[in-house]
Amino acid sequence: MKQRKSSAARFAVCVDNSGYPASLELRKIYRVLPDDDAAEEGDVRVVDESGEDYLYPASHFMVIELPKEVEQKLLKAS
Repeated sequence: MKQRKSSAARFAVCVDNSGYPASLELRKIYRVLPDDDAAEEGDVRVVDESGEDYLYPASHFMVIELPKEVEQKLLKAS
């Protein structure tokens, strides 16, 4: 599996949790992990409510940019 070699953390907001109500919360910020193969298939790998990373349809999320200080605090909390 090809994974993007980027040190920058990425985050996304869940905008659609249909099909995954127990795993995804609407309007919640999730960490996105690099996965080029998933992206080619229209999916995104996120750390969900279980604390594990899983693939979900990319259309369920909007990638957001956060201030560096906010990213660092979110990464420490996870």
